[in-house]
Amino acid sequence: MYVDESGDPGLVGSPTEHFLLTGLVVHELDWRRTLERLLDFRRRMNNTFGLLWREEIHCSTLLSRPGDLVRIKRNDRLTIIRGFANELASMTHLRIVCVHVDKRSKQADYDVFRMAWKALIQRFANTIASRNFPRASLQHETGMIFPDRTDEARVERLLGKMRRFNPIPNRAEYARGYRNIPLDQVIEYPSFRDSHRSQFIQAADLAAFLMYQELAPSAYMRRKGAQSYSARLTPILCDSASRTDPRGIVRL
Repeated sequence: MYVDESGDPGLVGSPTEHFLLTGLVVHELDWRRTLERLLDFRRRMNNTFGLLWREEIHCSTLLSRPGDLVRIKRNDRLTIIRGFANELASMTHLRIVCVHVDKRSKQADYDVFRMAWKALIQRFANTIASRNFPRASLQHETGMIFPDRTDEARVERLLGKMRRFNPIPNRAEYARGYRNIPLDQVIEYPSFRDSHRSQFIQAADLAAFLMYQELAPSAYMRRKGAQSYSARLTPILCDSASRTDPRGIVRL
């Protein structure tokens, strides 16, 4: 699972009201062909718009702080984003797990970063255990996490703790309280990646960006009617990640 975020995890003085964490899940048997598809998309963007191989598709920067990419018309940069979403949606062996924290309803001591990561890791592990990802087998499968650079120590500590103590609330109709189900579907500690060197992290960034724009679109995205681009990813959203959201988005 390749992970990126959109929005700020702070509560006090934060410029954003939402925090999105998205994980792009690909089975190891599909990894190579997925990379080839991503590289082929980059090749087409190079041929059509002059997007260089070394230039990252980082959506918020692409639209608002393009730097050297200002040479590409803004509307064409939006076309690249739309095309990237369409390309991912066509790869039906992928899945996107999305966690949304609505910070407007949270108390001052709520740890946005920790709770979002905990939910994402749990949904990743649970979906593996339930064999709800594509290519699920009858064998005991495990997964690894490859996040964009973030607060690495906090994520590592959280995952280490969840391997020992991972309380899961009981369903209300059965009993109160919780069960401790230590995490064993996720191996190793997260292997952090620089987004400009990983096509998969850039794909996770696209998902996080579009999900955030659905909630709080920028003036440009609203003007272009692009706040609905997240719907393009619906075919690959992990709808089993949540019982309460029809698209599987985990709402905190």
